[in-house]
Amino acid sequence: MVRPRVSVVVTCFNREKFLADSIESVLTNRFEDFELIVVDDASTDASVEIAQSYSRADKRVRVVVNEKNLGDYPNRNHALRYVTAPYLKYHDSDDLMYPHCLETMVALLDDASDAGFALSSSRPWRGGPCPMLLTPQMAYRREFLGGGLFHCGPSGALFRTEVLRDHGGFPLRGAASDFCFWINACRTTSVLLVPGDLFWYRVHDGQELANPAAVRDYATTTGESWRALLSEDCPLSGEELAHAKRACTHQLLRLAYQDARAGRWSLVRFRVKVAGIRFVDLVRFPPQRCDDPKTGSPVDDNGDYIVPLRVTETGDRRSKLHSVQ
Repeated sequence: MVRPRVSVVVTCFNREKFLADSIESVLTNRFEDFELIVVDDASTDASVEIAQSYSRADKRVRVVVNEKNLGDYPNRNHALRYVTAPYLKYHDSDDLMYPHCLETMVALLDDASDAGFALSSSRPWRGGPCPMLLTPQMAYRREFLGGGLFHCGPSGALFRTEVLRDHGGFPLRGAASDFCFWINACRTTSVLLVPGDLFWYRVHDGQELANPAAVRDYATTTGESWRALLSEDCPLSGEELAHAKRACTHQLLRLAYQDARAGRWSLVRFRVKVAGIRFVDLVRFPPQRCDDPKTGSPVDDNGDYIVPLRVTETGDRRSKLHSVQ
């Protein structure tokens, strides 16, 4: 049996309203060498029946039904055991994948052998043309000193399956599990930024981020950032590291101030407690906002954006990927 190039994984729990459209959007992709694995997390609505109707009609689709509900990120990790392809693409059961999504991401990641995964967003990346191959140092520059990077959800990524498995899947931190994965994985693994707008991220009241617990989960991310900057294998050093720490203390005070203005005093206390940033750290690294869109982007010796094009032996212009320290 020939393995497909891509395993598209749809994790699902009670998504009968959106699931059919979500599956259809995958099946209509122009890139066709994939399998679609729907891993249902013990839904109590018609989600399983909808998924199974597609598996009967299209041999690329198979359905796995969990015996008990695992939860969002535990189910994503559980789904890894069913993946057979060298590439893994998560697709949320309430989103729509555009027809050019898979062919765009696969072609660009094929060209970037140094990258462990490719990341897209619902809008273009700031700071230059794509694709952009970022070393760990560049990824951390972009996150802490530039336009940000670790806000993407799992559906924005195309993973090399073995890389995701080597990292142990997603750490279980509730709604913030994706952020925690990126900040840990990008310390040692290069990432490829690919064009945005490859899928439609649906916003609705029933999504995971609408759960009040998600606010508390994301309140822990400043602490995750601070610990990453203190780790021995942090890819930043010297003055860049000091700037990143100032940006981190700025983020803590900004978010705590927003919570206080909204009267969320218990969240203020929780946020400060889990951040692990001491008063002496605030004195040593006084808060400073850093938001230079060019920081963390591949640039040449003159500081100009590197255009990712090359001329092949046949004269064709094709993608060339750059990673510049």
